Amino acid sequence: MLGYNTRIKMIEDIFSVKGQVVCISGASRGLGKGLAVMFAERGAHLVLASWDRAELLLAKQELSALGHEVSIVEADVSSPAACDNIVATAINKYGRIDTMICNAGIDKIKPAESYEADEWDQILNVNLKGAYFCAKAAALPMLEAGKGSIIITSSIAGSSGIPGLTPYAASKGGIDQLVRTMAVEWAPRGVRVNAVAPGYINNIMDGVDASSESPYQKRAMARTPMGRRGNINEFAGAYLYLASESSSYVTGSVLFVDGGYHAA
Repeated sequence: MLGYNTRIKMIEDIFSVKGQVVCISGASRGLGKGLAVMFAERGAHLVLASWDRAELLLAKQELSALGHEVSIVEADVSSPAACDNIVATAINKYGRIDTMICNAGIDKIKPAESYEADEWDQILNVNLKGAYFCAKAAALPMLEAGKGSIIITSSIAGSSGIPGLTPYAASKGGIDQLVRTMAVEWAPRGVRVNAVAPGYINNIMDGVDASSESPYQKRAMARTPMGRRGNINEFAGAYLYLASESSSYVTGSVLFVDGGYHAA
């Protein structure tokens, strides 16, 4: 019978991301930066990407102050070449990529009848096509190696009606199907594809932090059984799980981290 310390060590091993090479898009702020901190603290080698160079440099500075060395890539994920460059940076420095987190995303809150064609194009180009381009770029070396994990940030808006988010919701619903389709194609070749669907995050966006009294905030909390927004670090466990060997038989899944929103 295994001793207690041995069992704990085995549990730690299967949840470990130590030494992994992890790329994260949309990593200069909010959830993406929070994920970067959590993976870095657990010994992963990180390549962080964002379209905002100033924010990206600040994120690198903050991580460096915590003792973590990271590489950064300025990238607009709506460009396939930019996504290729994120992965190439990892390959050139570390010789491989183990986990790709496609997290970059944008939204615009408006009535459904008010969106213009260019607004649709911008949101879908970043959220849906950008996720695919990053996943594809990572999948090519992963498929060659016969292993890898791709994690895409979806949303509760991908499967629930939330007023004011028409193109955003369409993009996230598309991500859920993108994940399922790529998962069944690539599973026989060793690459897993999953999504994390966050609920309401206590983040830096105007009007959506925990202290807000806006109608949007009140509606969100009324629909969330836990009655609060999740803090950034409460979402990271799902990504760590899907990146680690503890989820080695999990692919094509959308994991909700939403304070019960999806179940209500």
